[in-house]
Amino acid sequence: MPRLLDVSNDVRAEIGDEEADRLMAGDNAPGSYDCTSCRTPGDSQQQPTSTVLFVGDETAVLAFAHATCLPSQVVQVAEDQLQGAVQSIGGGEQDAAAAQPDGTPTAPSQAVLGVTSGLILIGDTTHPALVVEPTGPIARPGTTTGGDDFLPLLIEQGFMPATTLDGVPSILGGWSVLLAMGQLHAILQPGTGGSPAQVAWWQAHQPLLVTEGWRTAANKTQTVLVFAASAGSIGHQPREDLLRQALDKAAANGRLVAAAMPLAGT
Repeated sequence: MPRLLDVSNDVRAEIGDEEADRLMAGDNAPGSYDCTSCRTPGDSQQQPTSTVLFVGDETAVLAFAHATCLPSQVVQVAEDQLQGAVQSIGGGEQDAAAAQPDGTPTAPSQAVLGVTSGLILIGDTTHPALVVEPTGPIARPGTTTGGDDFLPLLIEQGFMPATTLDGVPSILGGWSVLLAMGQLHAILQPGTGGSPAQVAWWQAHQPLLVTEGWRTAANKTQTVLVFAASAGSIGHQPREDLLRQALDKAAANGRLVAAAMPLAGT
């Protein structure tokens, strides 16, 4: 029986026309499934359903999501993360991923990005936020003179300097925050070379848990505020009020940039 499946051009290019056609005809697609985003049941015979292809270095996993939760897309993920997802198919609020600001993997000895989730009050509204801070200075790719170009690199990508936290930053086009299977997976940036597919700028070594309050706020606004600070500006703060104080101090010292990003998933 035909399915109400959306197979994007990017997914079709990865799996091939023949497999895509079989899916849409119902040959290889399940009737019922657990949405890879919100984890609630779905039925591809009754509900518009997206095909989501998670691709690692050696493994690819085709998953299904409510079309209202995620669009059909290809998501690049770490191989070990994908293997963990494969095993789960048959919190922690802070993690680090080896990535340069342009998304290029770094050597283990180089600075890595730490990401912390928290709720930030701006005006009378509570916003879900992610705070990104490298463990050390990040030099511009291709340079050997050292220095810390982390914030200038992000400003070139469209982040804006944040001197206060009195206003909500502007939406950064082409970027998004990916929640899948109810957990934080990645911050996505536009693909290179004119590719319409997004790539991971930061991705969790293992999917990160976020609090129910954070997820509720994100689902309400469909937007996540992303703050990035110079190394040593924020540190690991055990409470959200202390995190806010550290952000205010970094902003006042000119060591903070910010952007708002659409939420992908729930």
